[in-house]
Amino acid sequence: MGRATLVIMAAGIGSRFGGGIKQLAPVGPNGEIIMDYSIYDAVEAGFDKVVFVIRKDLEKDFREVIGSRIEQYVDVSYAYQEIEDIPAKYAGKFKDRTKPWGTGQAILCCKDVVDTPFLVINADDYYGKEAYREAYRYLTEKKDTDTIEICMVGFVLKNTLSDNGGVTRGVCRVDENGMLTEIVETHNIEKIGDQALVRSKDGDLIIDKDSPVSMNMWGLAPEFFHILESGFDTFLENTARDDRKAEYLLPTLIGQLLQEKVLSVKVLKSQDQWFGVTYKEDRETVVNAVNRLVREGIYPKRLFGDK
Repeated sequence: MGRATLVIMAAGIGSRFGGGIKQLAPVGPNGEIIMDYSIYDAVEAGFDKVVFVIRKDLEKDFREVIGSRIEQYVDVSYAYQEIEDIPAKYAGKFKDRTKPWGTGQAILCCKDVVDTPFLVINADDYYGKEAYREAYRYLTEKKDTDTIEICMVGFVLKNTLSDNGGVTRGVCRVDENGMLTEIVETHNIEKIGDQALVRSKDGDLIIDKDSPVSMNMWGLAPEFFHILESGFDTFLENTARDDRKAEYLLPTLIGQLLQEKVLSVKVLKSQDQWFGVTYKEDRETVVNAVNRLVREGIYPKRLFGDK
């Protein structure tokens, strides 16, 4: 069995949930949070290490809520995403910055603790078992290609919509060989009956509900850190001193590299239902879904033994 690492981006959790990770509401029958299910599915698929990308000020809470418990079952490391963690030559330029630098920087923070192919996920999204199996298989098989090839797990749009309002999704265009050609960031996609549509003053735009979409689940190799590093340098060089909101985003960088033909992206397919809490009303949907999966025997009642 090949080695592979699961990288969980969790540095933004505190800001979204009011300061600390204790606000991450339990969704499972024994107080499990969404991350528990992600880690369980990844380990079951073959991943042998988990790296949490967090802010240093969240570490105590994070270890308490999940880290210390998970360490008993899988190799765990931490990487820290801080605003000031940028090349020294830019420190003066962005000394007033208060907003983190985005997902591209989050992954770059892992370069000293990740030395195997790795899968990147969001901390508070539930992806389902098939995604991890597909990603593990891809990441641990030999590639017959001279170019840099990465992968993305694509989900079916209808399996990612919310009953409680519009969502933003990266709608993917995929060629006949299963390779990504373009991601179109599409805002405010609503679930209306059995349709997916975007409302606008010019009329409703219907989107094929079976379209593949990106949910920020990327499979990368350690060589990608070099690309991230030079990309981050270019990004900081080109960002205005007074632009306090600019973010170095992984999908944006991958989109640029795709256009420049620097890399290719294999789109893996998952038919599983994706869950996330975009709206506070979504939490009830997630709790019901997880409990149904437990009742159906997809998950044990206690994921990692007694807690």
